[in-house]
Amino acid sequence: MKVNEKNFIKRLQKGKEDALEWTYDKYISLIKGIVSKVLLRFNDSGIIEECINDIFLSVWNNCDKFTGDENNFKNWICSIARFKAIDYYRNLIKKSEVILDCIDLQEKNTLEEEILITENKKDVMNLLDELESVDKEIFIMKYFLGLKAEEIGKRLNLSKSSIDSRIYRNKKKLKEKAIEFKLEVV
Repeated sequence: MKVNEKNFIKRLQKGKEDALEWTYDKYISLIKGIVSKVLLRFNDSGIIEECINDIFLSVWNNCDKFTGDENNFKNWICSIARFKAIDYYRNLIKKSEVILDCIDLQEKNTLEEEILITENKKDVMNLLDELESVDKEIFIMKYFLGLKAEEIGKRLNLSKSSIDSRIYRNKKKLKEKAIEFKLEVV
């Protein structure tokens, strides 16, 4: 039996490889477009090809769960492509961050740079002492510990918007103080 528009889903669900080949030929340009749009930033055709292969493997492994007609199948395979590409994107971003962290750790500062960094830290801590204790805590959690406003809000029993507005107001206040102290503020 030859694969066509009417029987490819049933043949795919029965595990017929010719149906997978037909599906690949029919949808490859659509899938490649979706994946390329999401992963274009990385400019790596190997990753795009790997993602496309994973998409068709996922279609092969999960086709028995699909229910619907040819139109629904197109939407289903596009959804798989979109979510798989987003997963790849997230993993690549995480790998990039790890690599950047490693590079930062490997950089060595000169003695002069270390002294300037230490002095700047002291100046920043002096500026933070100008704030109320809650605001100082918020700044330390946000900029030294890298916590998000939601996490800070949970720890201090404040809303996210309250945290955001406190950060905004106090950044302005600290900027004015820094100008008074003739510090460079970026």
